[in-house]
Amino acid sequence: MTHHVTRGRLHGDRGSSDALGLALLTPAAIGLAVVIVFLGRGVDSRSTVQSAAESAAQAAAQERSAAAAIGAAEEVGQAMLVDPSSCSSPQVWVDVSDFRPGGQVAVTVSCSVSSDGLGVIDPPSTGANTVTAFASIDPLRAAEGTP
Repeated sequence: MTHHVTRGRLHGDRGSSDALGLALLTPAAIGLAVVIVFLGRGVDSRSTVQSAAESAAQAAAQERSAAAAIGAAEEVGQAMLVDPSSCSSPQVWVDVSDFRPGGQVAVTVSCSVSSDGLGVIDPPSTGANTVTAFASIDPLRAAEGTP
């Protein structure tokens, strides 16, 4: 009598380890993807805020009065912060305390990274991205009301 010893698994028998591995890895992979998207939004938000602050400061420095400088900076800053996925609750502050020929204008722009659409997990708050940019006013340019 000959007995055959079978080694390994039978064909088609994968066991429960594959299903268990898939059940454990799928949520982790989805969570990692969501975190990567959120971090990407943070980088995008920071660069958007930087660009908005610099552009708004330059726009303000081109104006002839402090009031016009404030209006121009707010308009440019808000216009650049329209994407709610990378920048929610945008705010623009304009400092014209040194608005004079040869002076400077400071514009501070702030917004928060949005977690909208990332409902799979609740990412931690990264706070607001805040950037202040400065632009010099041409020292040879006459301000409004001067010859």
